[in-house]
Amino acid sequence: MSNVVIVGAQWGDEGKGKVVDLFTSWADVVVRYQGGANAGHTLVVGGVKTVLHLVPSGVLHPGKKCIIGNGVVVDPEALMDEIDLLRSRGLLSDPSQLVVSENAHVILPYHKRIDAGREKQKAIGTTGRGIGPCYEDKVARRGIRIRDVLKASALRDKLESRVGEANAQIQALGGDKCELQPLIEWALKLGERMRPYVGDASEVLSHEVAKGRAVLFEGAQGTLLDIDHGTYPYVTSSNTVAGNAAVGAGIGPTAIHSVIGITKAYTTRVGNGPLPTELHDSVGERLRSVGAEFGATTGRPRRCGWLDALVLRYAARVNGLSGLAMTKLDVLTGFEKILIAIAYKLPNGKTVSEFPSDPELLERAQPIYEELPGWKEPLGDQREYEELPENTRRYIERVEQLVGVDAIAVSVGAERAETIVRKNPFRHP
Repeated sequence: MSNVVIVGAQWGDEGKGKVVDLFTSWADVVVRYQGGANAGHTLVVGGVKTVLHLVPSGVLHPGKKCIIGNGVVVDPEALMDEIDLLRSRGLLSDPSQLVVSENAHVILPYHKRIDAGREKQKAIGTTGRGIGPCYEDKVARRGIRIRDVLKASALRDKLESRVGEANAQIQALGGDKCELQPLIEWALKLGERMRPYVGDASEVLSHEVAKGRAVLFEGAQGTLLDIDHGTYPYVTSSNTVAGNAAVGAGIGPTAIHSVIGITKAYTTRVGNGPLPTELHDSVGERLRSVGAEFGATTGRPRRCGWLDALVLRYAARVNGLSGLAMTKLDVLTGFEKILIAIAYKLPNGKTVSEFPSDPELLERAQPIYEELPGWKEPLGDQREYEELPENTRRYIERVEQLVGVDAIAVSVGAERAETIVRKNPFRHP
């Protein structure tokens, strides 16, 4: 068995939650290694929809160990709401099933107020959930960690020196300041509720790896939202690429054996920033409507376009992809023709086949498309790759050729069972 990282290969919202949920059947441990409650993973099991923002998707499988790593920024209210929801459904009855790193940083109310105020002044497309300001505090060495909200004296000392600075930022942005004492009481109360789940996640994970347990690392957002490798500045506040799985979970990189990139059969994006294949016509609206392309966290409509092979090749490069999982293939059913972007024409007239690093060039890049025949047959009942219509298989195989990575799984519907798995990602070749 091996340890596998799941990453988004586009701009997020690729259906990672469903793939993680499916692949968890082969895993023993599922780890969330970055991001915060700005990411939502939607899972449909037995007709019941569950949206998770912090707890790893593997929690829907009884007996699987779930870990929230030190690289995650934790909104304590959102976390406890999820835990309460899961427990109401008969899940997570044993607190030891979930381990929250004591070194993960905590999102506090002033982070959200700063985030919302900045977004009003200049729209980047953030969710306003305090993710960026919390990561800023972490880097500035003034953050509050999970371990701090378990100790009243430590929390008071740290907040007394931070709240005044935070309030100055909030008031400069036109918001209402946070009062120190209510903030301390709020944090300590939530800390007590979180206490049964808090531990040394790095140590727990290292023991699981040493025992030969199969570990699935679950990222949030997508490659093109990575703070270093994404379409900056329209990105998230953490490293979303596979290389951060080791850092955000507290293990060495040699413990990771393969990386699976999740891609939709088309392209979507939430928020501002470049999206070369975006469609502003009835085709784009059809993709949005049929694919139910609205944010799991915010409900915002997603921008939609044809699949972009340059994006996927770039994701394969910066993540070291060893396989692809293609979701929402069924959404393309009924299109007479399907397009794939295979190159860009730049403003200077030059044609490129690799994703440009210059954001100004990307903003004005015009996609060059290859046209493939569509299919009309519904896909939801297919469970073997050979059962798929010929044109569906032709489309998948062309994507494989363009990206240079095999599609090990394809999703033909929203349910857990509506997925064709061509290769177990946890088994070595």
